[in-house]
Amino acid sequence: MNTGIVQAALAYAAWGLFPLYFRQVAQVPAFEIVLHRTVWSLVFVMAVLAAMRRFAWLGPVLRQPRLLLAFATSALLLSGNWLMYVWAVNNGHVIDASLGYFINPLVYVLLGYLVLKERPRRLQWAAVALAGAGVLWLTWQGGQLPWIALVLAGSFGLYGLMRKTASLGALEGLALETLLLAPMAVPLLAVWTWRGSSALAQADAATVGWLLFAGPLTAVPLLLFASGARRITLATLGLLQYIGPTLQFITGVWLFHEPFQQGKLAGFVMIWMALVVYSAEGIWMSRRRATAPE
Repeated sequence: MNTGIVQAALAYAAWGLFPLYFRQVAQVPAFEIVLHRTVWSLVFVMAVLAAMRRFAWLGPVLRQPRLLLAFATSALLLSGNWLMYVWAVNNGHVIDASLGYFINPLVYVLLGYLVLKERPRRLQWAAVALAGAGVLWLTWQGGQLPWIALVLAGSFGLYGLMRKTASLGALEGLALETLLLAPMAVPLLAVWTWRGSSALAQADAATVGWLLFAGPLTAVPLLLFASGARRITLATLGLLQYIGPTLQFITGVWLFHEPFQQGKLAGFVMIWMALVVYSAEGIWMSRRRATAPE
């Protein structure tokens, strides 16, 4: 089996199982969890960079204000996405969170059209329209917009757009993002710990261990994804990305027993059908290009 497929699948599976991790630290406020995730991700990534002796990029980057501003923006989008996701999981909205990541690929189509001036093909527009109908159905059934899903899809879509146009790789990009967030995260955790109000001061050893584990848990799937993405086609990567939200959905329904009204099923089905159309069209176009005469 292609090692790239295994690496990408493991990354998406890890992201899909994140709700199980966040339930282990559910007693910690969502904002504090995000601060820990930032700090320990930075520690882990810097250790990896030190082991690989890959710091040559940092000096030139720190002398480029525009690049720093771009990564500061992507860091805020990423931390906002983390905060929304942790809050959703720990407040019984895993199913809503999974919906956000089901919608996310179609958000990329819209952002590509609006920002990058890409021209989606007809079936891609059909997939977007079908997903939009699903969101409208869920809005009608729930009496309000599925705002958790839309915030997650929008923030991660914008984050993906920022990273697509950035010049740094996955490891260096995450290092810079967490480095830019550290001046806020480190002092806050230090002050709260000194006052005795943080999880580091109050929680048991198991909870502290889980919080420290946030570093490798954040960075390792990202590194697996970056490695796998270089080895497989974009169409294959597009199919594998549904592993994450599918596992989240299963976790929410069957492990956490979140309520799922039958009326909402039609909305999810429309979105799933949109993803089938989107993925099938991508595979068809990829094979068509591969067999086209040069």
